[in-house]
Amino acid sequence: MSQKREVFISVDIETAGPVVSEHSMLTVGACLAYQPEIEFTVMLKPITDRALKAALDVSGLTLEQAEKDGLPPAEAMAKFADWIAENVPENCSPVFVGLNAPFDWSFVNYYFLKYHGENPFGFTALDIKALFMGATGCSWYDTKSSSIDKNVLPSLQGDHDALNDAKYQAELFRLVHEKVSDASPVKA
Repeated sequence: MSQKREVFISVDIETAGPVVSEHSMLTVGACLAYQPEIEFTVMLKPITDRALKAALDVSGLTLEQAEKDGLPPAEAMAKFADWIAENVPENCSPVFVGLNAPFDWSFVNYYFLKYHGENPFGFTALDIKALFMGATGCSWYDTKSSSIDKNVLPSLQGDHDALNDAKYQAELFRLVHEKVSDASPVKA
């Protein structure tokens, strides 16, 4: 059985709070991790009026802005699924890559399943924090983006814009993945 080639896709989201289904996913940004110029972004209409001020303050988004400018969730997730299909060749697997992937993936998974019927990423995600911990042997505390930055020296920075953060995360992933690859034994 041959293994499918993996296409790493960096994904970031901004939300109205931390609880899936109680708080809305407001924006999604994504790019191919090794071709970040191939990108996707969408704003979604809120699915609830519940929001935490602190979550909205981080991104600068408002529920009113998302209601006015966002797409209905079913349309937004269909567009995201179409973008993934267009950019992942046949016989390849898309791999969701995130920084604190469990948070972002939980919202993306919920929205794909509820509004699109399936998640193109399947049921898993690759977390850059965990990859970094494995590559360096550091503590979990030292997997904050600021600690990773000091170690791999990216040219980009996060700014809580979903697309910009997806590109920043793609760069972190490439740099950390390179560390892992450099440390791996040579395969015969």
